[in-house]
Amino acid sequence: MANNWQRALGVLVCAIGISISSTAVHAQERKQDDEYYKLMKVFVETFEQIDRNYVKDVDRRELMEAAIKGMLGRLDQYSSFISPDEVARFNQDVEKQFGGIGIQVHIDPRNSRLTVMTPLPGTPAYKGGVRAGDVIVEIEGNSTEGFGISDAVKLLKGEPGEPVRIGVRHQGSDKVEQITIRREIINVATVLGDTYRKDGTWDFMLDDKQKIGYIRLTSFSRRSANELQDALLDLQKRDMQALILDLRFNPGGLLSQATEIADLFVETGKIVSTKGRNTRERVWKATKPGTFSEFPMAILVNHFSASASEIVSACLQDHDRAIIVGERTWGKGSVQNVIELEQGSSALKLTTASYHRPSGKNIHRYKGAKDTDEWGVTPLKDMLIKFSRNEVQNYLEYRRQRDVLREDGAADDDFDDRQLQTAIDYLLKKLKGDTEPKDEKAKDAKPDSKDKAKDKDAKKPKPDDNSSSQLPVVPLRIVRYRST
Repeated sequence: MANNWQRALGVLVCAIGISISSTAVHAQERKQDDEYYKLMKVFVETFEQIDRNYVKDVDRRELMEAAIKGMLGRLDQYSSFISPDEVARFNQDVEKQFGGIGIQVHIDPRNSRLTVMTPLPGTPAYKGGVRAGDVIVEIEGNSTEGFGISDAVKLLKGEPGEPVRIGVRHQGSDKVEQITIRREIINVATVLGDTYRKDGTWDFMLDDKQKIGYIRLTSFSRRSANELQDALLDLQKRDMQALILDLRFNPGGLLSQATEIADLFVETGKIVSTKGRNTRERVWKATKPGTFSEFPMAILVNHFSASASEIVSACLQDHDRAIIVGERTWGKGSVQNVIELEQGSSALKLTTASYHRPSGKNIHRYKGAKDTDEWGVTPLKDMLIKFSRNEVQNYLEYRRQRDVLREDGAADDDFDDRQLQTAIDYLLKKLKGDTEPKDEKAKDAKPDSKDKAKDKDAKKPKPDDNSSSQLPVVPLRIVRYRST
């Protein structure tokens, strides 16, 4: 048995050595390849000693995953190993769709019971009569007393078309109503307005009199650019004169969606570029067709706006397309490639490059970076509006209540959103013809004249996620681009 295991490990060493050699031969000397082989041999011997001689039996899978995570832990906080148990959830986060009934739930602190925050418009739960505030007493006849969120999610999610029976107690009633709901693919919207209309769709017009539109983008998933374009077309039909794009608390998402969304607002020039040690520099450029450029814009950001949010806001700031309002952003400007392992049953999320804004300046906040260094996206002085810790908590609670789909309309407006109000005030002045606020630092961040002249007439097709010009990592196959 031991000999078989040793032979298997020997094959592993050879395979690793061959793989490393094939990727490094064009840039590495032979002695460096030998060093790789020797280091991998140490790793394999250590693994074998633990497996054979440790005081207790060890799970080889757990041991290998721990070793992988240990290596990645020496790199940066964004590189990680995605285990087989986590792959499905990771893909769901990217795709923003799953088989379920379409509700958001939480544990009500007043009674510690599983409670519906809101049904999602148009979903099976909404059509079946589930409403905000309903207590889910049973799922398939099993009491939910003592349930956590993950317990409920496991039972409520399932294959599309399969039924699930829940017992709910509506607000103001002691009776438990049994509702059978057939699961469907639930597409979680990432483009939201301020309030729901009576028909359950989002209203993207914040001020119908002044014709100021308002769009919240919660993340950058597969359909975000299409969702945003639909919202803009809806606002166009309603004669929108100005737009607020709210990227606060948006952690990022897919790079492809960030470039497509920036391209919706910029006619020509650079959107973003990426540079890495073992990847060629890549530049994304805007194209004029389909651009929404006829109205002034303000973008709301805060400390939790990161990655793809920073790509969009930096691009529009550098091109003088939008004013940035709020707080300095997170400073996450590194590119992670998601690479399939084990025929797709696990994956590696590895940092391979960094983002640079159209001006060429850095977005990423590296370890040890100072506030005076170049990173992130910073509003002009007059637009820098910081929330206190209490304001952040109050805003999140206000937003949570306002996002509930109610038959009697949205919750009362009882939060003073100073960042939003600053954006509104700016746009009202802009519509009256008042001049832009000036700031020398922002002026320096604009793309140089050579870039503008070179890109003036560029009308190149947009690359898609399957383009052969994606950043290469050899010999492993890239599944998708994702910035988180």
